[in-house]
Amino acid sequence: MMKKRSISASKASLVLFLCQMISALDVPLDSKLLEELSQPPTITQQSPKDYIVDPRENIVIQCEAKGKPPPSFSWTRNGTHFDIDKDAQVTMKPNSGTLVVNIMNGGKAEAYEGVYQCTARNERGAAISNNIVIRPSRSPLWTKEKLEPNHVREGDSLVLHCRPPVGLPPPIIFWMDNAFQRLPQSERVSQGLNGDLYFSNVQPEDTREDYICYARFNHTQTIQQKQPISVKVFSTKPVTERQPILLTPTGSTSTKVELRGNVLLLECIAAGLPTPVIRWIKEGGELPANRTFFENFKKTLKITDVSEADSGNYKCIARNILGSAHHVISVTVKAAPYWITAPRNLVLSPGEDGTLICRANGNPKPNISWLANGVPISIAPEDPSRKVDGDTIIFSHVQERSSAVYQCNASNEYGYLLANAFVNVLAEPPRILTPANKLYQVIADSPALLDCAYFGSPKPEIEWFRGVKGSILRGSEYIFHDNGTLEIPVAQKDSTGTYTCVARNELGKIQNEVQLEVKDPTMIIKQPEYKVIQRYGQVSFECIIKHDTTLLPTIIWLKDNGELPDDERFLVGKDNLTIMNVTDKDDGTYTCIVNTTLDSVSASAVLTVVAAPPTPAIIYARPNPPFDLELTGQLERSVELSWIPGDENNSPITSFVIEYEDGLHEPGVWHYQTEVPGTQTTVQLKLSPYVNYSFRVIAVNEIGRSQPSEPSEQYLTKSANPDENPSNVQGIGSEPDNLVITWESLKGFQSNGPGLQYKVSWRQKDVDDEWTSVIVANVSKYIVSGTPTFVPYEIKVQALNDLGYAPEPSEVIGHSGEDLPMVAPGNVQVHVINSTLAKVHWDPVPLKTVRGHLQGYKVYYWKVQSLSRRSRRHVEKKILTFRGNKTFGMLPGLEPYSSYKLNVRVVNGKGEGPASPDKVFKTPEGVPSSPSFLKITNPTLDSLTLEWGLPTHPNGILTSYILKFQPINNTHELGPLVEIRIPANESSLILKNLNYSTRYKFYFNAQTSVGSGSQITEEAVTIMDEAGILRPAVGAGKAMASRQVDIATQGWFIGLMCAVALLILILLIVCFIRRNKGGKYPVKEKEDAHADPEIQPMKEDDGTFGEYSDAEDHKPLKKGSRTPSDRTVKKEDSDDSLVDYGEGVNGQFNEDGSFIGQYSGKKEKEPAEGNESSEAPSPVNAMNSFV
Repeated sequence: MMKKRSISASKASLVLFLCQMISALDVPLDSKLLEELSQPPTITQQSPKDYIVDPRENIVIQCEAKGKPPPSFSWTRNGTHFDIDKDAQVTMKPNSGTLVVNIMNGGKAEAYEGVYQCTARNERGAAISNNIVIRPSRSPLWTKEKLEPNHVREGDSLVLHCRPPVGLPPPIIFWMDNAFQRLPQSERVSQGLNGDLYFSNVQPEDTREDYICYARFNHTQTIQQKQPISVKVFSTKPVTERQPILLTPTGSTSTKVELRGNVLLLECIAAGLPTPVIRWIKEGGELPANRTFFENFKKTLKITDVSEADSGNYKCIARNILGSAHHVISVTVKAAPYWITAPRNLVLSPGEDGTLICRANGNPKPNISWLANGVPISIAPEDPSRKVDGDTIIFSHVQERSSAVYQCNASNEYGYLLANAFVNVLAEPPRILTPANKLYQVIADSPALLDCAYFGSPKPEIEWFRGVKGSILRGSEYIFHDNGTLEIPVAQKDSTGTYTCVARNELGKIQNEVQLEVKDPTMIIKQPEYKVIQRYGQVSFECIIKHDTTLLPTIIWLKDNGELPDDERFLVGKDNLTIMNVTDKDDGTYTCIVNTTLDSVSASAVLTVVAAPPTPAIIYARPNPPFDLELTGQLERSVELSWIPGDENNSPITSFVIEYEDGLHEPGVWHYQTEVPGTQTTVQLKLSPYVNYSFRVIAVNEIGRSQPSEPSEQYLTKSANPDENPSNVQGIGSEPDNLVITWESLKGFQSNGPGLQYKVSWRQKDVDDEWTSVIVANVSKYIVSGTPTFVPYEIKVQALNDLGYAPEPSEVIGHSGEDLPMVAPGNVQVHVINSTLAKVHWDPVPLKTVRGHLQGYKVYYWKVQSLSRRSRRHVEKKILTFRGNKTFGMLPGLEPYSSYKLNVRVVNGKGEGPASPDKVFKTPEGVPSSPSFLKITNPTLDSLTLEWGLPTHPNGILTSYILKFQPINNTHELGPLVEIRIPANESSLILKNLNYSTRYKFYFNAQTSVGSGSQITEEAVTIMDEAGILRPAVGAGKAMASRQVDIATQGWFIGLMCAVALLILILLIVCFIRRNKGGKYPVKEKEDAHADPEIQPMKEDDGTFGEYSDAEDHKPLKKGSRTPSDRTVKKEDSDDSLVDYGEGVNGQFNEDGSFIGQYSGKKEKEPAEGNESSEAPSPVNAMNSFV
């Protein structure tokens, strides 16, 4: 029991030790470094474990290895030392361990059969190869045998045995005839895996005497032939059908063992008539979907890359119409050893720890054994830093003498694995492998990766510095990779400069400098545009770009993503593509692609070609290009250019444009020089020093520009001092303690000579200081550090080159960096002007405390609460900005009767200063908004009920409500206005003593002590009588009552009535004819066709007025009956309902479409009680009287 506990404790400490291991060094794949470092041997190439050789050729047993110093080689054969020098037929290749056995000059391959192993050794260890088993291939002849003819009855099965000679490797079997033609195979006749030829049933056509089995031996490239076999089929009538039986395998079950990773082949061949069909299943599982294949007409089941999961019982079923037969093959998948974790080389520093792990699996589980330098580790020299624990070797506090090569051997009964892994203990000072002063160029706003490939043992620490003696780089704007690379995720123009990488360990320190240049991105500032051009016309696409001046762009034009046609009509200029004499095939998409060494941009446009109009009598075209350019009178700063104009093409030349190319600074780029009238053919051109000029001329007429002329001869002007200094010099601090001096660099031709630089000078203004100067090149910015906050400086930037300085530059005034203001404005006062406007005053802050350019003041103000509503709400601050040194401002848009707070802050270029103490002020009352709603309900004969809601914005304390109303008569005129004052605490009112069946218009508003607010208006109607109560129509904001349209005067209505009358007349004529013929006219149908709407039942769910009313009784409708909720009268079966026609005379409709008044029936009826209206009779009555 104690023993088990101690073992568990030791394993726990081992796990803890492994977790604390220091990871091994990574050696970069640098050829120069690898040549300098010592390294134990590594086997790089060897012959296969089972090596079958051709006995007629020389035997080459490969063994290649690398190491430092180069290793020496030795061999063992069958476990004992193989002395190569004593065998004249064996040689070893120079600087190699590869053996060559000379068979072609008298040697015999059989004499060199055996197991060979190679050892590569140097002062740091020894590596060994696999055991290489050498066997010569064999292709023996068939033994002679007497073959009797096979006499078979038709329908019987037959097996023709091949029994090839045993060769090495086994031969490939196939059947042919005397004419060397392969014998046809099918579901009935096929070759088995053992090479035999199986007939499920024989047919008369199988009779022949030349069934020949061939064996092909690939290694010796020979084919052996068996003696021909004769088959004779005799017929017996009738042919007896047979159910399936298995020819192979025999019996009901069999077993098969296959190795993991191999191809599993299972075979079932059956006899029977009709020919059986084979089917395969796996008992208790499915056949693997992507690895299962059927061959030989499904007689062979093939499963590739088998694993332990493929073990199991596989059943083949042979079936025909008479029955079936089956066979179960029990498959067991074993496994030769395979790696889980192969040991890997270790490179350690003295004193470090490490592990070699060798883990393999197999079936059965393999045995793991270790060797050191080719010797079993149990008898190898002791190493105190080494401890073996099963499949792991643990190294602790290694020293240089601990270097060695270890071999791990994993083996079981099906094979073995052998792996070499060295432990190389190195003590090396740091080395930086990245070339010195390597230049990196990137586009602005893209990542920059600066390499610092290094090696050292112990592993060096890497640090990066800006410049040569700058501070160490830290912070989120940099990413430091484990391989030493410095990444700047978003490189800016000011990231340009020198970066220093420092590598150090306990054995030394080394540094390396690299350069970073950040370039401006390439942009297409004028892209090609969609063009529609007539056939035989001319079209031009522009592609004007902007790019970094230090990058040389190339412009490529594509048509439909392919190259431009090889056609002289396509002219590619500096920034345009011109197509002359356009044809239909030029239709397509044209793309301009701009490439530099660092980036690429593109833009596309579509060209549509349309038919050309009839050819005019006179063709006007662009002029032909000028020619015969000549330079004369060459001086240092001028030259005379002359030319001969080209053909005008029926349009006079209006001007000539002269362009130049600077072959020294911008070859291939043409610039505008000047423009002269079209009558002039010579011009005196001003030149700049240090420019290699070429000129070309373009003619212009009303049609357009000609093609450029051929360039003139080149003229190189002499160098001189710069004529001008950089422009747009500015001094603006980016931080409180610096001054950033910027300028626009001179163009290439402005340098006037080689070696362009800038002398940057500065001094503090109004202080008796000397100028401080620095000379820089290839930049347009310089940062002065350690300056006081926001003080003025005098600045100047002077250009110079190798020949001298430009004229003395003018001085500009700049300021060092700003900082946030120090104090808040004082004496903040608020004067409330009215309920929505206030004026705020403050004292200006001292300019010295602003610490920057005074931009103005910001007033922050916000509503604290409404005085009429004590509930607080979310505070939304508002900001007003007052520019300059202003000390007052107006605050508009305030809410009446509210409490506000505000504070004031001074603003400079850096930001805002501290806020002044919050100032509280209140706005007085104002007039309220309109009431939130006004509803008129419960209409009766002489009363209406009004309900309303509080104003959304009271803007003070409400004192009362004012209600005004007036009637609207039948002529839509407004009657006398009545005004009522209502206490502020009321929310409803019943108006009584109103006229019945009368429309009223109401005006309603609220009041505070300041005055009345905006009003809300509504309209409503009292009912006609107790039987006809209708909901009042509600409308808002109209001064006059809504006008009703008299439907009887509408043209469409009159036409419709005429059509209805004509239809009724036709019906009457038909009825009259039928009656004269003695036919019966059903009275009930007539009554149904002209039913009186008043005697139709009115159902509640139909949305009608009330209960059933008999026409004879003239009883009023039940009290309290109402119109439907949607205020519409649904159409009944009657064809003359007014609902179909809109508004009538007797039947009135409110604005929402609800019906008011009585429905007219077939008879005329007296007006409803209380209805004094004397309007014209309804058109419906007129129609009924016509009927």
